[in-house]
Amino acid sequence: MKFNFSDYSFAAQVGTDLVNTSPEVRTVGDALADPDAVARFLTEHELRTGIITHGDAPSTRDVDDLHVLRREIRSILEMETEDAVAHAANALVERAGTGPFLDRDDSGRWQWYVATPANTSLGDELAVLVGTGLLGVLHTLSHDRFRHCTASDCRGVFVDTSKAGRRRYCMPGVCGNRRNVASYRARQLAADKARTQRKGRTDA
Repeated sequence: MKFNFSDYSFAAQVGTDLVNTSPEVRTVGDALADPDAVARFLTEHELRTGIITHGDAPSTRDVDDLHVLRREIRSILEMETEDAVAHAANALVERAGTGPFLDRDDSGRWQWYVATPANTSLGDELAVLVGTGLLGVLHTLSHDRFRHCTASDCRGVFVDTSKAGRRRYCMPGVCGNRRNVASYRARQLAADKARTQRKGRTDA
């Protein structure tokens, strides 16, 4: 396969989502616990037909490889310097990638790509994909787009590729909603307490 450096947003999101399948983020368990879970992850990210070598279903070895890869990606997202990120992301790309080389995209524009051989393992395919994405983010946006989730009860990390750069949660639909619900309940509790206190003064 070949991966476009300009398509960093998609690749970085795959990296974010892969890291946050870990049980240290998802308290309900490992979201990549078996080959079927890996197949679902690939399908959800529209990677199933493109990345699995020769169309084979994921194996237990693929599961193990992705568990190792997500730890590697997390360590990159938590690195404190741009140079460290660049070095580690380059290492992901170099695992199976060749290039970069210039080629036209579907619209005829010239783009920089990295390619992988046909027999590349699933883990190495994803390493190259995510590595190119992280390098693209580092080059186009900046190192400060690599962040920890701000939800107090979450250990997730993420890459913010939004235009405004104001993303706060690793999984906005989960962590963001959970924070909103908690805030709402706290306000309701405070309001109930205030009403009880007012009622107590009135009864007195």
